[in-house]
Amino acid sequence: MTGGAGFLGSAVVKKLRERGCEKIIIPRSKEYDLRDRDSVIRLLKESQPQMIIHLAAVVGGIGANRENPGKYFYDNAIMGIQLIEYARQFRIEKFIAIGTVCAYPKFTVVPFKEDDLWNGYPEETNAPYGLAKKMMLVQAQSYREQYGFNTIYLLPVNLYGPRDNFDLETSHVIPALIRKCVEAKRKGAKEIVLWGNGSPTREFLYVEDAAEGILLAGERYNGAEAVNLGTGEEIRISQLARMIAEAVGFRGGIVWDTSKPNGQPRRCLDITRAQELFGFTASYRLIHGIPKTVAWFQSENAQTS
Repeated sequence: MTGGAGFLGSAVVKKLRERGCEKIIIPRSKEYDLRDRDSVIRLLKESQPQMIIHLAAVVGGIGANRENPGKYFYDNAIMGIQLIEYARQFRIEKFIAIGTVCAYPKFTVVPFKEDDLWNGYPEETNAPYGLAKKMMLVQAQSYREQYGFNTIYLLPVNLYGPRDNFDLETSHVIPALIRKCVEAKRKGAKEIVLWGNGSPTREFLYVEDAAEGILLAGERYNGAEAVNLGTGEEIRISQLARMIAEAVGFRGGIVWDTSKPNGQPRRCLDITRAQELFGFTASYRLIHGIPKTVAWFQSENAQTS
């Protein structure tokens, strides 16, 4: 499993072990640079896996995407291309490719249906990353057609939960909001400043639910169609900010910096296909997952402060 030591990967590893999986290979970047052809070949020769779950990604929030468009495109594209190609050559039984909701066109009709993936260009700030990950879908479908190689492609919506990345320079919206609110409360600040105007909507999937969806697909799904993983629950960023502030106990104001980009106007997935094809339904709503994530971060923050 690539990315197995990361945020989502650690949740997948936990669920694999709960299912009785004893041999889980987690390559680390210091030993195996997945951008390097020889490293990929060496990894497959040494580990001889039956299945590959490709979670590794170079990713960040809007700011990080704007600063690193070339890096995010190349690193993610080359990892996916080489892993799928050499997995095919080594006759791996199954490859699970994890895409991103950023692959969808900027103005996709809500809820996003998998068949809408090619109906336009992604939102500009994260298009290089989204397109790089979407190339795995093209590769998966073409390899299935030509070689009979069993690759499935999953599209999780924005993830959140304990052990997320809370670095303000590279984190996504929920961990960034949690950290800003926690630090503002500790300092007694009267307000926090957030990017955009708060009008965009997003959908979020708790990390444990994402891991369960991936493993259910691994167990039950062997098709060519891309499949969304989400909750179907849409929320405005302004509402989300107030929800997090309340969970943290921050009573100050929220100021919107409209000189900063909003990102994609709306995001919410059609989750019908995952339910029908492999029986996945998310267990956590935001009202359950946000307090658990806040509590984890406050505990970690208290230990390191």
